[in-house]
Amino acid sequence: MLNSADLQALAITLQLAALSTAVLLVLGTPLAWWLARTRSHWKPAIDALVALPLVLPPTVLGFYLLIAMGPDGPLGAFMTAIGGQPLAFSFAGLVIGSVIYSLPFVVQPLQDAFSRMGQGPLDAAATLGAGRMDRWLSVVLPLARPGYITAGVLGFAHTLGEFGVVLMIGGNIPGSTRVLSVAIYDHVETLEYGRAHLLSGVLLLLSFALLLAVYRANRRFRMMRP
Repeated sequence: MLNSADLQALAITLQLAALSTAVLLVLGTPLAWWLARTRSHWKPAIDALVALPLVLPPTVLGFYLLIAMGPDGPLGAFMTAIGGQPLAFSFAGLVIGSVIYSLPFVVQPLQDAFSRMGQGPLDAAATLGAGRMDRWLSVVLPLARPGYITAGVLGFAHTLGEFGVVLMIGGNIPGSTRVLSVAIYDHVETLEYGRAHLLSGVLLLLSFALLLAVYRANRRFRMMRP
């Protein structure tokens, strides 16, 4: 059974994943829409920047985020100037790091969904008198639903397993920044393989269940389409 410290790490992990995913869906939607529709010469550079966390080692990203969030970094100095605390080694810092690290897992599925939609359905709705917001709610969101499901689940699942970034910018503070991946590392270091197996099994089953839900939801959506 999970002890209180492991349950606490599980709760922090789920809270981090849920909050990061919500932020990513809000911020990722306009970015993905712009990338799917624009013809700007800046598009390749923005695409590469969004995808950078896919190839950049997590410790490298975590290191630069730690520098930025520390007391002498731009984000840390800004927080200090407005009367707050530096973001390094805080839950808020973990959220920022998770959003950046999981950005491509949310933006790319949304971008693909918006690109496959094409302009035809929007033009048809416009000819029927639908306004911009009405077109978004009645055309874009229903057609992009599989993309949103995939983006949400992948963003959530990817955040669950973060290690390098969260360890660099959050450390290992019980009740604040100690997440499941860090707890597993701690158990392995102290040769507590039974507890490491248990926590790893929790992450394995949760990740599998999330991916299974994505495939089933997308399969059901394809069967429902004419």
